[in-house]
Amino acid sequence: MPALNPLFIGLLIAGAVLVVGVIIVNWLQERRVRRRIDATFRKPATARDSDRIEPMLAAGESGGETIAIMQDEGGETADEATLEQTTHEFEPIPQSPVHADVNGIGPDVDIECVIDLQPEEPLPTAALDTALANAHAKPVRWLGKRAPGLPWQTLDAYAKGPWQVLAACLLLANRSGAASLEQIEQFVGMVAQVAAELPASMAAPDAAAEAARAEELDRFCADLDVQIGLTVLKDEATQIPGTKLRGMAEAAGFRLTPAGQFDFVQDETGATLFSLQNYKQEAFTAESLRALTTPGVVFILDVPRVADPVRAFDQMRLTAKRMTQTLEGTLVDDNRRALTDASLAAIRGQVQATAAALREAHIEPGGLRALRLFG
Repeated sequence: MPALNPLFIGLLIAGAVLVVGVIIVNWLQERRVRRRIDATFRKPATARDSDRIEPMLAAGESGGETIAIMQDEGGETADEATLEQTTHEFEPIPQSPVHADVNGIGPDVDIECVIDLQPEEPLPTAALDTALANAHAKPVRWLGKRAPGLPWQTLDAYAKGPWQVLAACLLLANRSGAASLEQIEQFVGMVAQVAAELPASMAAPDAAAEAARAEELDRFCADLDVQIGLTVLKDEATQIPGTKLRGMAEAAGFRLTPAGQFDFVQDETGATLFSLQNYKQEAFTAESLRALTTPGVVFILDVPRVADPVRAFDQMRLTAKRMTQTLEGTLVDDNRRALTDASLAAIRGQVQATAAALREAHIEPGGLRALRLFG
């Protein structure tokens, strides 16, 4: 066997060193970007409420505003030092208290306080009219089975019995917070009264244990409660006329809703993908749009409530860029600073990471669990 040429051996070694070097550089770059994403979207440890828009660019930097960041790909923006200033270690998501998802309307014992009732004899829906009319601080569902082996059905004015099996289900947590011990005790007391009047047997749960579960579930969901905001802003000297804004929004596929915003609705499913809200604290109505002017609008993507968050973000981004160009405005963060393409990639990466974390926790984005927990 002929001896290998020393030059050839040297080239092999140099090639191997080059490959290893490229791998190390790529790994370092990926790690750096991931740290930036985690730092940029690190959520403050605050109680959940109904009107948060997260994530924020940097903790303590926004002065109470919670609108997230977004930037047009072609815009002149702040340099990467802006992102470097927010570098922190990302807090790991705690172990999920939610187990395998349920594909249906049956009781969801992971996120609801469930009380089973066994009527002494089959009951018509009318026997539960009082129970169905009761108001509660947290959503309550009444479910029934016509026979033990049959599927669950939601009890409402349209449900037809008679029912041999019943279940009362109290949601343990949503965006207004965890169900309190007092609220759970009131729910258990109400069900006990209904059971006595029917009559039906029931096994009352431990209210304190259920309250502890509610707190755990609320803390866990707070880490996954992400809304993305893209702000289109005009300069200080100009405003957007309401009539022009409505025409643009409807031409882009938005629908004005009674909630005071425009919703972009998916034709196939009727689900809202994202919304368009007034930059000012003023609702949009058909009447007000005839006269109002506004310095900007905010696109909102509610990540847990959308079936395909990444795809919805891409569509929202495209729509926002087109509107920015038409209005001759700028896409900015909550401090009115234009941002780089790195910020856009970071936002999209957080949307993708949040969607993956939700699925890992058995909460399918846009699914029944997500709509209940993040409603």
